[in-house]
Amino acid sequence: MRKPVAPIKKERMYDIIRAPVITEKATMGSEHNQVTFRVPLDASKPEIKQAVEGVFNVKVTAVNTLIQKGKVKRFRGILGRRSTVKKAMVTLAEGHSIDVGVGV
Repeated sequence: MRKPVAPIKKERMYDIIRAPVITEKATMGSEHNQVTFRVPLDASKPEIKQAVEGVFNVKVTAVNTLIQKGKVKRFRGILGRRSTVKKAMVTLAEGHSIDVGVGV
């Protein structure tokens, strides 16, 4: 049995959902009722689920996360590093959808 998760505040919900990921691979997930978001590195799966359900008024069935490590890139001979990001692939229940093209 899972531990119950304490409810999070509305401000934290908007902090957790930073931006939708609009890539070819992320849009292919929409065929399977999935939406991909960028989230903070310290966000947990239960927090992400609560945030998506609270902000978009949908039912979430699963949350998968990944951490994409920042790459070292070179620009005009100067080394730089991209920041590390965390992505959340959120699977929605049947009949629910989120239009990421429209703002909240």
